[in-house]
Amino acid sequence: MDPIKYIFEKPALTERIARWQMLLSEYDIVYVTQKSIKGSALAEYLAHQPISDYQPMQPEFPDEDIMALFVENKEDKNEKAWTVLFDGASNVMGHGIGAVLIFPENQYIPMTARLCFNCTNNIAEYEACAMGIRAAIESKAKILNVYRDSALVIHQLKGEWETRDTKLIPYQAYIRGLIEYFDSITFNHIPREDNQLAYALATLSSMFEVDQDAELPMIEMKSRAEPAYCHFIEEEVDGKPWYFDIKHYLKTREYPEKASENDKRALRRLAGGFMLSGDILYKRNHDLVLLRCVDAKEAELVLKEVHEGTFGTHMNGHSMARKILRAGYFWLTMENDCCTHVRKCEKCQVYADNINVPPTTLNVLSAPWPFSMWGIDVIGAIEPKAVLTPSLS
Repeated sequence: MDPIKYIFEKPALTERIARWQMLLSEYDIVYVTQKSIKGSALAEYLAHQPISDYQPMQPEFPDEDIMALFVENKEDKNEKAWTVLFDGASNVMGHGIGAVLIFPENQYIPMTARLCFNCTNNIAEYEACAMGIRAAIESKAKILNVYRDSALVIHQLKGEWETRDTKLIPYQAYIRGLIEYFDSITFNHIPREDNQLAYALATLSSMFEVDQDAELPMIEMKSRAEPAYCHFIEEEVDGKPWYFDIKHYLKTREYPEKASENDKRALRRLAGGFMLSGDILYKRNHDLVLLRCVDAKEAELVLKEVHEGTFGTHMNGHSMARKILRAGYFWLTMENDCCTHVRKCEKCQVYADNINVPPTTLNVLSAPWPFSMWGIDVIGAIEPKAVLTPSLS
């Protein structure tokens, strides 16, 4: 980390390091490692971040008769702030921009466009900002908050940084003309994690070639908390086990009825890790050990026997799943089922290794014997050094 110390204290010198050491030897430099000064850490931090508009504190209260102070809200009650998130993307595939207009009622309007001309990443940023501001003007917004994770564009639009690129000066003048349509507009810098939706729209438009004659597809996004196979493996409403289609394919090489091409391809890829011996289906483990596939009823019996059976030690869910694999059994939701079974075990809840020590020391409330003899009640504990003995007088 310290180049001067590295040059003077390296035992084996290379050609370039030896040359530097030779050049520095004429100055009689003696290297001493500086000790850490914790007291100057705050002073160095304040020195690197000076405040231009510093004002001394005034502790005197202007009027002692004032009971409370309220900040006047400048925004009209009927006019709430709108929000615009924008981002631009430039890569080998092309250039794209994305923006998100957020209504005061938390309604989102995503917008995306592909730039069919040569531009830089900063030009794409200004194009995305202009698209979002124009959408806010069309929606008749009067108070607007603009957010972006690019510090360069935000500080240039706020006027804090100078714009030297001749290609960006017309964009900056154009956006300043759009600002006049609003009563109040602010530009704010946010981290990349808070601008993921606009970033995804910009990346999608940069990698997707738009055909002006064809109709664009509508993208629908959903959220799923569980894998797709969990919904029909656990239920088994038709009375068939979860491995029925895999077993039927390995036996007859036939696909299920009404199966699409994607389903057939997924079934072939999934069946490659299984082997059928007679009427029993086995799963090939990573160490080529064959594991017997069991259905939901057999899996429940295996869970009870391994967890609280003859040799069961009431282990946790992950350890129990590994023990079941060593025993030679397999099903797809094994680890999740083991953790759920452990949480429902009554003995694990009763005899759990809980810490029963109180967080603080307990105080004795009984009085010492000298005070109890003279009829004096003492509340609370007294340390041994503070115990007083009554005098005979």
